Amino acid sequence: MPLTRLVLQQTFRYDYPSPVGRLHHRLMVVPPAGHGDQQRVSYTIEVKGAKVRVVESLDDFGNVAVDVRAARVQAWVQFVVRVVVERSEGRGAAVGERDRLQMLASSGLTEPDAALTAVARDLLASGDTGLALADRVNAWVATAMRYRHDVTGVRTTAAQALAAGAGVCQDYAHVMLALCRLCALPARYVSGQLVGEGGSHAWVEVLLPPVDGSSSSIAVAYDPTNNRRAGSRYLTVAVGRDYVDVAPTYGTFSGPVGGVLTTSKTLEEQAVELVLC
Repeated sequence: MPLTRLVLQQTFRYDYPSPVGRLHHRLMVVPPAGHGDQQRVSYTIEVKGAKVRVVESLDDFGNVAVDVRAARVQAWVQFVVRVVVERSEGRGAAVGERDRLQMLASSGLTEPDAALTAVARDLLASGDTGLALADRVNAWVATAMRYRHDVTGVRTTAAQALAAGAGVCQDYAHVMLALCRLCALPARYVSGQLVGEGGSHAWVEVLLPPVDGSSSSIAVAYDPTNNRRAGSRYLTVAVGRDYVDVAPTYGTFSGPVGGVLTTSKTLEEQAVELVLC
């Protein structure tokens, strides 16, 4: 089975017009050690512009959360993240029963309205179940939505995005999540990176029962924005109920005005030659 190596470098820089204090920033930018066929090879996080304390932990979903604290930031602070992962495009991530049940419930950004409920009823009327139903939901969202910037924001709900009929990748993901959960398909939001995309990307994992008698469900990844399943060119960073659980960067500080964020990213795909002994 071919092996793909993905090399990611991201920079987040906040500039402040005057000094700020008591900075507490959280980064969700480091992939888990393992996620299905994806394995983390290495990572580094470099902070510039301020004297900081960095603490890493795992959240309730198994995501790597990096908390950065600084007593004072004079003018700017910058985070540089370098990550290397390898993917073999094999089996999806295994998911325990607790997580599967949790992903059946709606969340703040995926709470359904009458329109979403009606769509789910029509999708269920096809008689499809399991993988076939997930395929149908993915295709429906891709057809119903148009990709447009500046019509939604990070607080836009699935119902609002569907009413607008447009949005970006996180909106496509939220609409698909709402429909999957209405169709009794456990599903979760995925924050990550896609080769060829300038910014971060979002997609959905549908949690399907195993076929081999295992007690764990298997996550099948769908990208409704591009109307396809997610493959080896996708780098999973974090999973959750919706965007709120996996926002790549957010935080608080004490100061009179907000900071200005600038970001940059490169994601390279490299083929890996396997040496057979």
